[in-house]
Amino acid sequence: MDSVNTQLRVRYAETDQMGVVYHANYIIWMEVGRVEYFRARGIRYRDMERDDGILLVVVEAHCRYHSPARYDEEVTIRTWIEDANPRMIRFGYEMTDSTTGCHLATGETKHVFCGADQKPKKLPEKYRASFGIIKQ
Repeated sequence: MDSVNTQLRVRYAETDQMGVVYHANYIIWMEVGRVEYFRARGIRYRDMERDDGILLVVVEAHCRYHSPARYDEEVTIRTWIEDANPRMIRFGYEMTDSTTGCHLATGETKHVFCGADQKPKKLPEKYRASFGIIKQ
């Protein structure tokens, strides 16, 4: 499945005393990329929660840091689906400096689809094609 690029500018509040982006912000940026991935597929995650009671519970998160991002730099977050089935989805991420192309970080998150009761639930059929999930 195709990837989706999302641009953001590093805010001062995201940096630490050394002037580089604090490591936990990359996980937040992955979420930004994921939400924009949904939007690019014509799906609003908010609507999945509200209308269908579907939650994406994070069960794994990994980030590998390659080079620091700094205040006011523009970052591109490339997001794609690594794997998906009716019960789970795994996203891949690559973050780069938009100006220089410098490789900042790579990562992935794995999510289990759950209902409002936070118990595993299959993703409704109407969303599956958007995530490349064939009938199972």
